[in-house]
Amino acid sequence: MLGAVRAMASDVVVYGRAPDGDGPTVSVVRALDVFRTVHEVCTRFDPASPLMQANARPGEWHVVPPVLFDAVQAAHAAYEETGGRFDPRVLGDLVRLGYDRSLPFGDGVETPSGGEAPSRAFAPWRPGFRAGRHPELHLGGTPIDLGGIGKGLAVRWAAQVLRDDLDDFLVDAGGDCDCDGTGPEVDGWRVGVEDPTGGDLPVAVLGLRDRACATSSTRLRRWRAGDRTVHHLIDPSTGLPGGDDLLAVTVVSTDAADAEVTTKALFLGGAGAIATEARVRDVAALWVTADGVTTTSRAMDPYVVWRAG
Repeated sequence: MLGAVRAMASDVVVYGRAPDGDGPTVSVVRALDVFRTVHEVCTRFDPASPLMQANARPGEWHVVPPVLFDAVQAAHAAYEETGGRFDPRVLGDLVRLGYDRSLPFGDGVETPSGGEAPSRAFAPWRPGFRAGRHPELHLGGTPIDLGGIGKGLAVRWAAQVLRDDLDDFLVDAGGDCDCDGTGPEVDGWRVGVEDPTGGDLPVAVLGLRDRACATSSTRLRRWRAGDRTVHHLIDPSTGLPGGDDLLAVTVVSTDAADAEVTTKALFLGGAGAIATEARVRDVAALWVTADGVTTTSRAMDPYVVWRAG
């Protein structure tokens, strides 16, 4: 292990071997700082963060840090690429369901009733961007949550820093990973896919070289809102938790942020659509349904070195 930090509600770890074999390099320190910066700038749980300052007046222009500017640009690109299935404007729905603060997820977590689902469909999201030395951002009139893409972007940007002097490394940010180089095994870096039903063993192990992966799962971020169990993966078309009959989706891609967006888009399509979508889009995907069955797409099969059952 070359370094670790706690950020973005995850234990972030960099694995690999320093060129001189003697501890963390400057790039490792800088890469871990990326996670601290993204957390401080893009968190919705601190009213003083640049994101929340912009969210307080979403119909106005704001001078923002470059990290926030780039993150919202990436979120808007993901919104367009997924036809609106990925939409960071679900912040209001998360708050309505009681996820208005950092919750201590686990057994027994409850929030107030959560209110009624909104009878609305979002209008097209049209944020504004003015690049420059002091970039300006307009959120398009609605507050946003960058939790659905922020960690993937942090992994992307941290990996770019690490490539300055490392050829072989793995960045693990609580399920979002970037695996560069050959890794310690003949089939690459080994990444376990967590069992969303709560089992101690993974449902599969992936072997990755120069690839990234991400998982969207209901295992951790779920809670009781009134008389129902809800989770954080909100369908923007309904304002309610989505992913009918799915517990988790894992995607392998060339980029961590792209993988994270794709997992969410596939998850929100539900169990009835995921096989067809993964095949048509040639996505390397693995998913676990509500009855505990694990399935992989044809594009994912070459990465699977072990699977349960």
